[in-house]
Amino acid sequence: VKFSRLSRQSDMAAQCVTKVELTVSCDNLMDKDIGSKSDPLCVLLMSSSDSKFYEIGRTEKIQNCLNPKFAKKFLIDYYFEMVQKLKFGIYDIDNKTIDLSDDDFLGELECTLGQIVSSKKLTRPLLRKNKSPAGKGSITICAEEIKDNRVVNFEVEARKLDNKDFFGKSDPYLEFFKQTPTGWQLAHRTEVVKNNLNPTWRPFQASRSSPAEFECINSKKKQKKKGYKNSGVVSVKSCQVVKEYTFLDYIMGGCQINFTVAVDFTGSNGDPRSPQSLHYISPQGVNEYLSAIWSVGNVIQDYDSDKMFPAFGFGAQIPPSWCVFNSPHIVCLPQIKLYGPTNFSPIINHVACFAKQALQQTTASQYFVLLIITDGVITDMDETRNAIVNASRLPMSIIIVGVGGANFTAMEFLDGDDGRLRSMAGEAAMRDIVQFVPFRQFKNAPPEALAKSVLAEVPTQLVEFFTTMKLIPPNSTGPAPNTSETP
Repeated sequence: VKFSRLSRQSDMAAQCVTKVELTVSCDNLMDKDIGSKSDPLCVLLMSSSDSKFYEIGRTEKIQNCLNPKFAKKFLIDYYFEMVQKLKFGIYDIDNKTIDLSDDDFLGELECTLGQIVSSKKLTRPLLRKNKSPAGKGSITICAEEIKDNRVVNFEVEARKLDNKDFFGKSDPYLEFFKQTPTGWQLAHRTEVVKNNLNPTWRPFQASRSSPAEFECINSKKKQKKKGYKNSGVVSVKSCQVVKEYTFLDYIMGGCQINFTVAVDFTGSNGDPRSPQSLHYISPQGVNEYLSAIWSVGNVIQDYDSDKMFPAFGFGAQIPPSWCVFNSPHIVCLPQIKLYGPTNFSPIINHVACFAKQALQQTTASQYFVLLIITDGVITDMDETRNAIVNASRLPMSIIIVGVGGANFTAMEFLDGDDGRLRSMAGEAAMRDIVQFVPFRQFKNAPPEALAKSVLAEVPTQLVEFFTTMKLIPPNSTGPAPNTSETP
């Protein structure tokens, strides 16, 4: 490991892409050969942003086999916040041409990558081009995340560092580099310890043992100064290799994501019968509320076993009632009168009750995502702040989508990106769980853009919570997060 000591910190952006490996096998394929059996090959296609499929890759061809287990894997970049549509095609290969149009078609499966990873092992019947069964043929796809989920935990301090500031003392921090075939690569940067020549940086996991010490050598100073010893000493007090679960470890390990929708039925939306109303259903059958629900729900549904989402309304003259997810407020609107006020805390507290019950289990079995769609200024800000701070200690994330042209300054405050949200009593949220976006930013964007924006933080929030609570995936036999293992 190479250390770099600097007296001024800059921002570091690290974008990690999750790689998923897919293994394919088939059973009971149709036999298209005379005198022998089919020689199957699997081709994988992925849908692009314009809904056209393009080829990702192909497996090897297996001779004379109706129950092939393909050895070649497919490696795909996985994004939770996107619907990644896949098509697996099985062909009987009887020639050496690359074009598959002259080969016998044995069946195909269309699905999403989210469906595969949430099942870990997905088995479905193969279909012909006309969607009828391809005989008794079936396909099984197994997903595995490609990773090394061990991390190294350090506890580091330094002594007698050189002073690089004219007024006050240096503001030191450490950079850790790892050696790669292409050179030294930045692996981690600590926080800055202000005005201190004997800093102790925050540990990942504290554990005292005999420290390893490294002298900080300033080569220029060493050449100029006789009797130069060092410019300080860095002491590594602890270095441990631990297992760290990823988002896909939890999903493939049986964690369910529960999605709840809350729709604003306050009077400021306008008469639903008027084209000026935010609840007005256009001739195309959509409005901003529906678009937001379908954009986010289309992604989340792959991670919920029953695909049924509770939907609430708030701000109407009658109490909120349970509705089925399929366009709930189309059914509810004729039965209610839009009224007020715009109160968020009751729905947040309601979902928090379920999240609290889930927390009583000993594994990371459930995580809750609440989507609130609103048109106006919140009227119970103090109660909502308290509710969010309480929910930050539970397996729960909150997404707020603002529709219409109102001032959403209060929503941006709840987002907490500019600092940790606090309750009225001054209690800080344990973590940032709120993501707010105004729908108007996505009016001219592709339908999937809203979901990509609001869901991008959910995997990190889920992992952060379960890691902090030391909860493992339900179907995992490994140690709790951040538990040491022998390197």
